[in-house]
Amino acid sequence: MTSNVIVMALAPVFFVLLLGYAAGRFKIVDNHHVDGLNALVMDFALPASLFAATASASRSQMIAQTPLFLVLGLTMLLLYAAWYWAVRSFVKVSGPDASLQALTIGFPNLAGVGLPILSSVLGPAGTVPVAVALATGSILISPLTLIMVEMSASKSHGGELSGWQILSAVRRAVTKPVVLAPALGIILSLSDLNPDALAHACLALIGSAAAGVALFLTGLILSAQSFRLDWKVVAATAASDVIRPLLAIAAVVVIPIAPDTAKTAILLAAVPSGFFGILFAVNYRLDSATAGSMVIASTGFSIITMAIAIAVLFPH
Repeated sequence: MTSNVIVMALAPVFFVLLLGYAAGRFKIVDNHHVDGLNALVMDFALPASLFAATASASRSQMIAQTPLFLVLGLTMLLLYAAWYWAVRSFVKVSGPDASLQALTIGFPNLAGVGLPILSSVLGPAGTVPVAVALATGSILISPLTLIMVEMSASKSHGGELSGWQILSAVRRAVTKPVVLAPALGIILSLSDLNPDALAHACLALIGSAAAGVALFLTGLILSAQSFRLDWKVVAATAASDVIRPLLAIAAVVVIPIAPDTAKTAILLAAVPSGFFGILFAVNYRLDSATAGSMVIASTGFSIITMAIAIAVLFPH
């Protein structure tokens, strides 16, 4: 029974992921110009799915997600800070590149892998925890990365980073649809102002494309990255696939949390590295190859670590 659960949860995810990778490698789809697909996922399908899920949840259901926010927020921030400090101190990586690597490792691929995995394991109820987790990373560590990159850009032009530039970086991070949608849904849920059936049906139609297209896009993006295996990539894979879920386990011991929510938090923490770091690196013309290698290695190794996590946490 357990092996069947694992196969049913992981096989569809990696099938679509490899489909996108093959489409890019064989030039069926242009893997160097993914702006259209990225906009579809990050600006339309995923925000619609996350908004519908969070806004439709009852107030009690949403309040019950507070420990999940705390556990994953603490886990992401600790791993982000540890990696940033390590590569800045011992490898002498530049601040912007260190922050992008830390974002890649600290922020799991919740849109591309987390959503379909939780949907497979928990059913429709898995969408709300993913929405909360995605909002957590987008609000806490994405702005940190953007601020560091903006600071570097300002210094390279001979200026100092002003308070206005910091606020602008934060504004750009928190006003993205993928952040605003679940945040607004959470507010509506807490206010008991749930959308009516027609609005939910409209959002669900475009939102149903989110998981599959996000996985395909992840594979497509990875197909454009040159893979180089070195000690840094190996360490990053261990940090994201092993240390991150272990940090989540430590956090659930410290933070009072229901057993089922704790299992969900740990499984989300076991999801491989996300591709936000790659997208930011490309946009700011920074080192996307290292971030890409980290995501490829983490995604491949996560077949083992997620299988173990599912078997231990959700044996039935």
